[in-house]
Amino acid sequence: MKIIILGSGKVGRTLAEQLSNEGHNIVMVDIIAKKVQDITEDADIMGVLGNASSINTLLDAGIETADILIAVTGSDELNLLCCLIAKKVSKCHTIARVRNPVYSKEIGFIKERLGISMIINPEHAAAIEISRLLRFPSAIKIDTFAKGRVELLKFKVKPEFHLDQMTVMEVAERYKNNILICAVERGDEVSIPSGNFVLRDNDIISIIASPVNSALFFKRIGIHTHQVKSTMIVGGGTLSYYLAKLLLAMKIRVLIVEANKDRCEQLSELLPDATIINGDGTDKNLLLEEGLTRVESFVTLTNLDEENILLALFAKKNSNAKLVSKVNRIAFDDIIEGLDVGSVVYPKYLTADYILQYVRAMQNSIGSNVETLYQILDNKAEALEFSVHEDCPFLDTPLAELNIRDNLLVTCINRKGKITIPRGQDSIQLGDTVIVVTTVKGLHDIKDILKNKWLCQIVVCSGV
Repeated sequence: MKIIILGSGKVGRTLAEQLSNEGHNIVMVDIIAKKVQDITEDADIMGVLGNASSINTLLDAGIETADILIAVTGSDELNLLCCLIAKKVSKCHTIARVRNPVYSKEIGFIKERLGISMIINPEHAAAIEISRLLRFPSAIKIDTFAKGRVELLKFKVKPEFHLDQMTVMEVAERYKNNILICAVERGDEVSIPSGNFVLRDNDIISIIASPVNSALFFKRIGIHTHQVKSTMIVGGGTLSYYLAKLLLAMKIRVLIVEANKDRCEQLSELLPDATIINGDGTDKNLLLEEGLTRVESFVTLTNLDEENILLALFAKKNSNAKLVSKVNRIAFDDIIEGLDVGSVVYPKYLTADYILQYVRAMQNSIGSNVETLYQILDNKAEALEFSVHEDCPFLDTPLAELNIRDNLLVTCINRKGKITIPRGQDSIQLGDTVIVVTTVKGLHDIKDILKNKWLCQIVVCSGV
């Protein structure tokens, strides 16, 4: 597909590189010549220098023949305007990043009246992710599939879990839970494990299961699964507001520390059930006085990544709270992950993931059947949910008989709402949705899970 991306910031660059690697024709538009030059030199991407709201600039970028326009500039209004112009001169799909809470109640109206295909709010998406983590504090990261019926949870193996030196198969046999260990991170290594893979303490493992089964598994190995009862949030920005709204609805006590007095007054009006403290969130004595040692979760949402990480390290030393930190810059994510500061949320990654998911789903017309997509394991792997159509060549064929790609696991089958962790004798049927985890990037179709999908089609159809 031909895709035009407006804005070459972190999100724009991430999208451009990912979509280009998947074989799409990408045109990047930006008003800063250096940014355009850099991305065209680093990747196989065409660059156009100019104002994204100019019709001439969009025509130079090829808007008349584009399939998708993605507006991720720094201005909400500019993103919406560009999408509106694109709809007037083209039949392309349009995606806009919109961050201002003022528009949050008007998203439906804006999409309908302006004809915008998708609007993504990074702060609201990040708030939803953090709320999931506080509902299940033992998890480092939680992603959902099948409309919430299936969860992909990441957690660290500790000595008290008694999983050290056990194989994946032994874990399944001992705990007899309908869960699947689908990924293991050990230092810089990422593995899609077989049944003989041996787990070690300090591994970070990802499991896939229904919420009920995952909770039961965690209970059996001794992991706390109850949501937190209280949280302290440092920073009173837009993300904090969205998060506080969600947590208060979950009956979680919320305390926000914000340095700006005017913002504190705004938050007090917007969040009457929350406790708002006007003070310096980096003041250690203030945090301790306000109950850091007793709080069950501590979330750092200031505008400075360094501040967020240092505060999380301080909280780790002085409390047993669930720790969540926001990080905007993604260049040092590998270093941050090594600091063991609990869960780290990257709004820019989330934005890119949601947009990539939509782009994959849009390819239905040319064979794609991706319903949900997540970049996982520090972007080294993907978890995808496929819908199964009548053109699937291996319907009703046992998984054990399929020549499935290396480093790929069929982790879950959702059949009319019934969730199954598949074994070798299970098969994929028409109407299923199937979740796979793989280090192979760019899968678009359920047929792509095979090493040779065309050969399989011939074999299955011929009855061999």
